[in-house]
Amino acid sequence: MRRLAVQTFLSLDGVMQAPGGPEEDPTGGFAHGGWTVNYWDDVMGRVMVEAMGGPFDLLLGRKTYEIFAAHWPHAKDDPFATRLNDATKYVVSSTLKTLGWQNSRLLTGDVATAVARIKREDGPELQVHGSSQLARTLLATPGLVDDLRLLVFPVALGRGKRLFGEHASLVGFDLVSSRASTTGVLMNVYRAAAPRPVGTFALEQPTAAELERRRKIAREK
Repeated sequence: MRRLAVQTFLSLDGVMQAPGGPEEDPTGGFAHGGWTVNYWDDVMGRVMVEAMGGPFDLLLGRKTYEIFAAHWPHAKDDPFATRLNDATKYVVSSTLKTLGWQNSRLLTGDVATAVARIKREDGPELQVHGSSQLARTLLATPGLVDDLRLLVFPVALGRGKRLFGEHASLVGFDLVSSRASTTGVLMNVYRAAAPRPVGTFALEQPTAAELERRRKIAREK
């Protein structure tokens, strides 16, 4: 049984759209593409290397796949290029018919069912990068997402595609680790856990017997 980790850049208000550049994903009139670029430092670079240091396969939505496929096969001097090019890429798309990036496989049918099947197979960790619609679909299905690796940037964008949709399932998470960059980015790793039961901070309401006791004391005074 392999684990599935969702790894993404996130604004303070939960937006994950187009972190790397203005042309990355302008859908919906999003005008803040590239909002992560000037926060990058060596600490973040080391965290990313650690996250991708072991064997992994990729699980990607169509748009992220197309962005990656247009860049990584040609990024010969980037330390991540070989690992991403060699990894098996599972692609969720209803429109793509052929996949040109090496080691890519198209997933068909119900997404949750297909991903659950892949998780049961032998193999390395599955990593979801970007892929906002896919991530929301996975988070809406209990038991699919094992880890969240969130790089939370100190900026609120106001609008854009968000990690959690209104149909996300109720899942608790334990904080496994947290580091901060020199630019204020929090790099948090969460692991799925049972949610804690609901409670209340309201004052406990007295029972009928307690109310009667209080009235009796007041009458005797």
